[in-house]
Order: sequence, then structure tokens, then C-alpha cells
Amino acid sequence: MTIDLGHHGDTEVGAGLVDLAVNVRRAPMPAWLAEPLRASLDDLAAYPDPTAATAAVAARHGREPAEVLLTAGAAQAFVVLAQALRGARRPVVVHPQFTEPEAALTNAGHVVDRVLLREQDGFRLDPALVPDDADLVFVGNPTNPTSVLHPAARIAALARPGRVLVVDEAFSDTTYRAGVPGEPESLAGRGDLPGLVVLRSLTKTWGLAGLRIGYLLGPAALLPRLAAAQPLWAVSTPALVAATACASPGAVAAERGIAARLAADRAHLVTRLRHVPKLTVAGDPASAFVAVRLPGADKVRLELRERGYAVRRGDTFPGLGADWLRIAVRDTATTDAFADVLTAVLKERP
Repeated sequence: MTIDLGHHGDTEVGAGLVDLAVNVRRAPMPAWLAEPLRASLDDLAAYPDPTAATAAVAARHGREPAEVLLTAGAAQAFVVLAQALRGARRPVVVHPQFTEPEAALTNAGHVVDRVLLREQDGFRLDPALVPDDADLVFVGNPTNPTSVLHPAARIAALARPGRVLVVDEAFSDTTYRAGVPGEPESLAGRGDLPGLVVLRSLTKTWGLAGLRIGYLLGPAALLPRLAAAQPLWAVSTPALVAATACASPGAVAAERGIAARLAADRAHLVTRLRHVPKLTVAGDPASAFVAVRLPGADKVRLELRERGYAVRRGDTFPGLGADWLRIAVRDTATTDAFADVLTAVLKERP
């Protein structure tokens, strides 16, 4: 069966629908971000200069500037990697996960092998499943769409000389563990692992999907090769300003507070979903969304649309199927209203 790897949550959203399909936080932009962005519009006559933003991102993660490459969103990073590493002999993508890595690899002419994690294992990563001769490996952490957060040690076990290991941490800033400082299980600060490339996005927590800003962290010897696959001036001046602002200590502290509140909202969503008849929550959710399996989910999704709710279909993710949906974490009032509607829909089905 052919899977539409180009389908994304924004396709599900429509006028008048409560958006539970897109994993972008929607909240008023803080002044420390909004004001520099507005001021940057006065500088658009000059070509973008990534120097300050690169230094700020490097400092945030305890890396050298030569280990940072700013991109027009994490999605551009997938394309850059796929184009720059065309010589890879055996690229592997660990699924279920965000579909853009495989789409970018396929569009660049790669023949992709899939490693499918299993529901009965909680969609947890087993490093032994990745072939030893894979020289380009993509894995998400936390993984979209399952929301599973893999132990950093398991992912680190995949790193080895001669292999580029790409870890998509686009949702790492949404994770939280009480008593643990920073982002649990992130490898963003690990410059010691051979071939490790970590992708990051500023889209999710700060609501910057339309600005297109992300970055990758990796070996200084590899990054010039990746940069050569980017267009000139790939990241706009406003996006660079946002990267600088969001890397500040104050922004990182605010991000941690948001992640803590998200964890409480996620726990509420999971509790409500686990009381819905015939529904199974995937794994142990750790991010801004939850994957669920229920019979006839493809039809339930359409019935939910008729009642005002947009959720993400699961059949476009390799390793899931038509009985899967992905649901974004929202405030408890929105969750309660949605859970009531979902329960009613299921009770009405034969």
C-alpha cells in the first residue's frame, strides 16, 4: 500500500473546527520575542547575517558555533541531509515517526529501509533492530506521532564511526520530568558521539510555524557539507532574530515552565482518553500529542469533523494504520469537551 508521506496535520484543519491536529502551541507571543521581531523589519534591506543567532544557539546547548547550522525550519534540515548525503549506502528511518525524513530521502533518490517499532513494545526503540550496516539513520525523540520519549542511552547506542545518526528533537522542548533539570533524554549537548546530528525546531512551543526557523547540531567536520546543500541566505532576518531571542536563558526558563504545564494538560488528556470505550493510548506519551488506536478510527475522524473537531489521521504514518489517530494536547476544558464528544460518537456507532 502506498502511504501519503506528504500529508500533515494542517491538512486536517478547517474553518470552524477545534484544532487537535496541529502540534503548535497557540498563545500570545511574549514581548521579549515580539518586540525584536517587529524591530527586525527595519533591517530587511540588508542580507541576513546568521552570526549572532548561531552563537546564541551554540551557547544554549554548550556547543561551538561551528557545530550549529541554522535552517528554515526542521523540515529544511531533512532536505539538506538527504541531498548532502546522497552517497549513503543504506539509509534507515525508524517508524512510526514524522514522515518528512523518508520523503526527503526518497526525493533525493535514496532507497530507504524502514525499521518498524511495535505497539506491543510500547513503540520503544530497540537499537538491535537497526541494521549494523546502516550508514544513515533517522529516529525521532520524542517521536511524532507516538509521543514516546526514548532513553538517551538507547539512541546513543546507535552512534558509531562511519554512520550519520540523525535524531529529530523537534519536540524535545515539550518534554518535562519533575526533578530533572533541562530536557530529559535530549542529546543536543552531546558533541562527543560520532556522526550524531540533532535537529531542533522553534515552531512548537513559541508558535512560529509561519516564520520557519530551526537548526541542526552536529560535527564541525560535517556541517560545511550540509551548509553547501542550502540555498544562499536560507534563513530570513526575522527568523534569525527569533532564534537569538529563544536561545536566551530567560526564554529557556520560560520554555521549561510551559513544558511543565503541558505535562499536566497531557496527563489530563491521557486520563480522559483511557476512560473512552474501545480506545487504546499508545505507549507512555511525553510530548504535545497522543496517539490512540480505536476500531474504525478513519470513520470516527470524519464524524468528529462533523461535530467540530479536527484530529490527525494515522494511516499516513508507516507502522500505524487506519485505526489510529493523533490528538494534540490542549487545555483541560478543551480536552473535556472533546472527550465527551468522542465518547458520544463511539456510543452511536454500531
